[in-house]
Amino acid sequence: MATVCLVGTLDTKHAEYDWLRTRLEVDGVHTLLVDAGSVRSDGADVPADEVARAAGVDLASLSRDRGQAVETMARGAAVTVRRLFDEGRVDAVLAVGGSGGSSIAAAVMRELPVGVPKLLVSTMASGDVRPYVGETDVTLMYSVVDIAGLNAVSKTVLGNAAAAIAAMARHHDTGRETTDRPVVAVTMFGVTTPAADEARAELEQLGYEVLVFHATGSGGRAMEKLVTDGLLAGVLDLTTTELADELVGGVLSAGPHRLEAAGRAGLPQVVSVGALDMVNFGPADTVPERFADRNLLVHNPTVTLMRTTPEESARLGTLLGRKLRAAQGPVSVFLPLGGVSAVDVPDGPFHDPAADAELFAHLTEALSGGTATVTRREEAINDAGFGAAAARELHRLIGEGRS
Repeated sequence: MATVCLVGTLDTKHAEYDWLRTRLEVDGVHTLLVDAGSVRSDGADVPADEVARAAGVDLASLSRDRGQAVETMARGAAVTVRRLFDEGRVDAVLAVGGSGGSSIAAAVMRELPVGVPKLLVSTMASGDVRPYVGETDVTLMYSVVDIAGLNAVSKTVLGNAAAAIAAMARHHDTGRETTDRPVVAVTMFGVTTPAADEARAELEQLGYEVLVFHATGSGGRAMEKLVTDGLLAGVLDLTTTELADELVGGVLSAGPHRLEAAGRAGLPQVVSVGALDMVNFGPADTVPERFADRNLLVHNPTVTLMRTTPEESARLGTLLGRKLRAAQGPVSVFLPLGGVSAVDVPDGPFHDPAADAELFAHLTEALSGGTATVTRREEAINDAGFGAAAARELHRLIGEGRS
């Protein structure tokens, strides 16, 4: 039978978790209850003091500062549940809670690989959920009423959650999707779609399963989560635009550590400079006033693009080069001299040869003396042949790693 791990603060939610445990067992799955509360309660399979020890803390010595206590128990619960999963004892995770309990549960769920069913019933699920979901596949359900006792509404919502996670757990236990092909990632953006499509087709013909990620901040983080989880054989990072948003202050940053995970893991990487000609904002009236005199392009009613300057392009080249030079695995850089996006071409609104030249020169300079190779191609990134050539290069690097 499949096993659902319940992660909860039993010092405040004992009745709700007892109810869920009974409901899940009626639905035909085993349960494993982990107590992440800051005061020890009876009835858990993994008691709170054991969870605290996993964070290197004695439960009795936990600070009275609620925020610090929540952070400590979140760390301990994440370590505990990951160990249980690695031991083959967990097929899915279910948690219910308010802001504190949701923070603990989210830390646990983000520690598990993509594909492991994760369901969080939360009072916070109707607002900004990015802090809970992060870059993994957490399913959120709004609790409607507070998680404070059992009543007709809460039983209905929790009953639906139990039925959902039971079904997901059974499927994960018996019907996991697998592939006998090596899995690689490709990054794309609307303005690099032709290159990504060509690369994907070439890689599939070469025998790979290809995962395409939209470089919108969350997409880059999701790809690097799969790298960290050990699920990828290589990365074709055609579209590195998220670096520009992080550097300049756009809305689609993937954070300061984008383009580091594959390097740490030693994965083969082919990297290009797709869409580094732009920084992303929302509707035109949301662009910060300090950028009012910049080259702006309304991409659609909800997205406004801003052309990177030569100075910003130089900084981006240096930043990208330093990240790639630190990589532990093979790196090949492809430079599209004809333009880095669909709008950075002759007669395009972002065509700026001086900015591109700064990008290419500073990237090449930052890579000098390292092991990365640089291939300069006359095409624009979306011209026929560029994406396919980059795909073949990734295939070559992966093959060399196997020989």
